[in-house]
Amino acid sequence: MYKLKPLSKVLKYTLLSSLSVGAAVPTLAFAEDDKVEKNIEKIAVVGTRAAPRSIGDSPVPVDVISAEEFNKQGSTDMVSMLQTTVPSFNVNEQPINDASSLVRPANLRGMAADHTLVLVNGKRRHRSAVITFLGGGLSDGAQGPDLSVIPSVAIKQVEVLRDGAAAQYGSDAIAGVINFVLNDASEGGRFEVKHGSYYEGDGDTLQVAGNIGLPLTDKGFANFSFEFKEADPTSRSVQRDDAASLIAGGNNFVGDPAQVWGNPEFKNDVKVFGNFGLELSNDSEAYMFLNYAEREVEGGFYFRNPHNRGGVYDGGTNGDDQQLLLVADLTADMSGNCPMDIQTGSNVLNNPRYVDEVANNPDCFAFNEMFPGGFTPKFGGKIVDSSIAVGTKGESNAFIDELMYDISFYAGSNEVDFMISNTINPSLGPDTPTSFKPGKYIQSEQSLNIDFSKFIDNFNDGALNVAGGFEFRHESYESIAGDYKSWEIGPLAAQGFGIGSNGFPGLSAKSAGKNDRDSFATYIDVEYNVTDDFMLSGALRFEDFSDFGSTTKGKLAGRYQLNDEFAIRGAFSTGFKAPTIGQSTVRNVTTAFGTDGALIDRATLPPTDPISVLKGGTALTPEESEAISFGVVAELDNGLFVTADYFNIDVSDRIATVSGIKLTSDDIDLLLAQGVQDASSFSEVSYFTNDFDTSTEGLDVVANYSADFMDGENKYALAYNWTKTEVTQHSANISTERVRMIEENLPEHRWSFTTTHSNEGWRAMVRVNYFAGIYEDHLDSALPIEDISAEFTIDAEVAYDVTESFEVIVGAKNLLDETPDENTMWDNEVAGAQYPVTAPIGINGGFYYLKGVYKF
Repeated sequence: MYKLKPLSKVLKYTLLSSLSVGAAVPTLAFAEDDKVEKNIEKIAVVGTRAAPRSIGDSPVPVDVISAEEFNKQGSTDMVSMLQTTVPSFNVNEQPINDASSLVRPANLRGMAADHTLVLVNGKRRHRSAVITFLGGGLSDGAQGPDLSVIPSVAIKQVEVLRDGAAAQYGSDAIAGVINFVLNDASEGGRFEVKHGSYYEGDGDTLQVAGNIGLPLTDKGFANFSFEFKEADPTSRSVQRDDAASLIAGGNNFVGDPAQVWGNPEFKNDVKVFGNFGLELSNDSEAYMFLNYAEREVEGGFYFRNPHNRGGVYDGGTNGDDQQLLLVADLTADMSGNCPMDIQTGSNVLNNPRYVDEVANNPDCFAFNEMFPGGFTPKFGGKIVDSSIAVGTKGESNAFIDELMYDISFYAGSNEVDFMISNTINPSLGPDTPTSFKPGKYIQSEQSLNIDFSKFIDNFNDGALNVAGGFEFRHESYESIAGDYKSWEIGPLAAQGFGIGSNGFPGLSAKSAGKNDRDSFATYIDVEYNVTDDFMLSGALRFEDFSDFGSTTKGKLAGRYQLNDEFAIRGAFSTGFKAPTIGQSTVRNVTTAFGTDGALIDRATLPPTDPISVLKGGTALTPEESEAISFGVVAELDNGLFVTADYFNIDVSDRIATVSGIKLTSDDIDLLLAQGVQDASSFSEVSYFTNDFDTSTEGLDVVANYSADFMDGENKYALAYNWTKTEVTQHSANISTERVRMIEENLPEHRWSFTTTHSNEGWRAMVRVNYFAGIYEDHLDSALPIEDISAEFTIDAEVAYDVTESFEVIVGAKNLLDETPDENTMWDNEVAGAQYPVTAPIGINGGFYYLKGVYKF
């Protein structure tokens, strides 16, 4: 019997081999539309169910970022590009942060990474399988989409709705909506090669990308995009004190630095998109878009000290508080009489008792024999992302004259297959492998949407648009067990050696499984132009979930044109974010700093797991929000365009992982008596919970202006954001340090000012970026770094048209090689981080690049 291939394989081969698939995107664009006027007005689809509108006419703030703006950046990933162009969008580097290093969490308007809904061509995009267990406080536990799989070369424009929109689009749109509009050209294209490196001489990056538009008969298009990237790792570390002491004691097996803080290595980062459109008749069209992406990421973990790493080397202390070595008896009947009192001193390798009684004794074993200088695991994973959307839209007169319809189906999948190497399963002793595949997570989503809208040109002397529709969604989260030895309980477990691949223990077969849910939604959306100057809009949405029940949310918005140049606007909305299947069911073990300041294995368990329940866990419920915004729009006669919008978002019952809760010996005994066999495997536990409320307020200011200058044109753009968050209520499960990270880890003020000059084949760009100071709880370990200073950075590039078709670009991101304040308090004393690891400007310094672009 024929077996269907997984979605990712089907899409991979479809995109790489087919140029003849017929369908379309919501807005068709043909060759004659490709040549647009230089100063064309920016038009947005997101945020309205009526006809697309100018962003100045919107009752809520919308940023429209053109493909041209993405091409003027040194960043090589979509997340960093958005940070430059959207005032309240923040992201920082994740040098050693578990799965967050694979998919970086980003924050819009001070909210968590999964408080922003992501659309592609107006259709909801699926989540990443990666849950950010360590998300720098604000995004701890978030599970948002992976934006990095979208290549900039595939984009026509990006629309960012900076306002609550759950009543229009459903769960997650508390902070706003980002809509990626794909390139729909039916001819022409571009091919570009970019190479760059950091000033320090590391992090070499090669990026190759291309786009081509082809006709699909004479009534459609087929547009293809691809991107390939490889990037070397970086290192911004200092030697740890404990590693330096080992070297000073004569241990020549310790690396320098023993632990690396920096960007991970990206291998074979491939992204492919296809966007298709076909006119079926004068009143209808079909559309399809699909993607396939995969990448392998590998970064570092914490250094395992060869004297005192728990579960590997640590044999406790004697009565004189001297460190002892953990030694295993390899005989079946414990007849080896292995020493348990060997003192490590400054270098246990030089201790004659270790040499004679352990290293040269076949009955006894210590991991110093395998890793005499300790070890630093390398952690990463392979991420595969795929999706397909098909649909048809147009105008029908069957039941109601001029009724617009849009019927679509979407399926998306994201999977992460974790890998860890240069590590051990301590319980297996000398028979342990040193590389493991500890498990895989798969997020899958399917949705069916049926949308209608009707425009009434003359309704009580105004214009009315009424829209409504239905949505059915199915979501699943699957956990697949790792290889057996990554979670095997080996023979040395009874002697105090740790279980599972050290640093990221494998997911056991017992913990693997698949969980899913269904949801159904219906909505109505009304926009009424009362007069030419006054517009009102409202939306109401009912949504029912199979796992926790239903919710109804609404939104009211309005805009009033005061005169030819000024308008005011405002909105009030209620919103929600449903707990994800992953947050409700995932099991994960990570290495983190514990409540006593030592490295421990912390388990994140489902909130309904017996261990979680013992420590206060309960089933998750949705987050609820209320938001208001109001602002002013100025479109002056001299060409200056300015918007200023205040917002306030109150969110209750926010979902996050609790701070680590220590399991006492009494807890473990009680759980073991209940039959919870893995209770003794964890030092601390965490789980997802609805456990705190926040109030976030802010101001966004966006300004654009252009003028003739020196026989050319100058363009000026300012994006400013002020955001402040207060945790208004929280339980004892959320630590004081976590509260401060939520409130103070993002810069309260941030702005960028960009000026671009174009003249006779030349183009020059300079961008000044400002980030206010922040607070960091270093490594989430109650080690405060107060008042990390504000920073300015400068980006610059120069482009020259060698021919009409070929352009050369030279540029630098962070031109002056600025770095954050050095981490003088906890650098070598703790884990060797030279800089605060959540600094908004990053830790790597300046990046220069050379880029060639061929257009056809």
